[in-house]
Amino acid sequence: QVQLVESGGGSVQAGGSLRLSCAASGNTYSRYCMGWFRQAPGKEREWVASIDRDGGTNYAVSVLGRFTISRDNAKNTLYLQMNSLKPEDTAMYYCAADPGFSRLWLGRADYWGQGTQVTVSS
Repeated sequence: QVQLVESGGGSVQAGGSLRLSCAASGNTYSRYCMGWFRQAPGKEREWVASIDRDGGTNYAVSVLGRFTISRDNAKNTLYLQMNSLKPEDTAMYYCAADPGFSRLWLGRADYWGQGTQVTVSS
């Protein structure tokens, strides 16, 4: 069992930056692939980025070059550094954990956090 708690959301102007964190409970965190997802009002949940156990990463085209996913296995924490934010990045952001890297890309995960809101104004 893995419990995930996101933090770091907030309101910023376009062009600004935020860093999201996702703290994981349990001593099996390093065994999981991790991902970030987002959901804007009235839209479906969207995969943002994933990181595997060894630090390999994958990004959605919409955030490539602006967002960086990383993990600290010693701290059981996942991060999402978001730079050059745009109004279209406004959404609730969720972290997720799953044994399978490809499953995250498909929007599937065994464990989900409750989300943290990011609002970008123009």
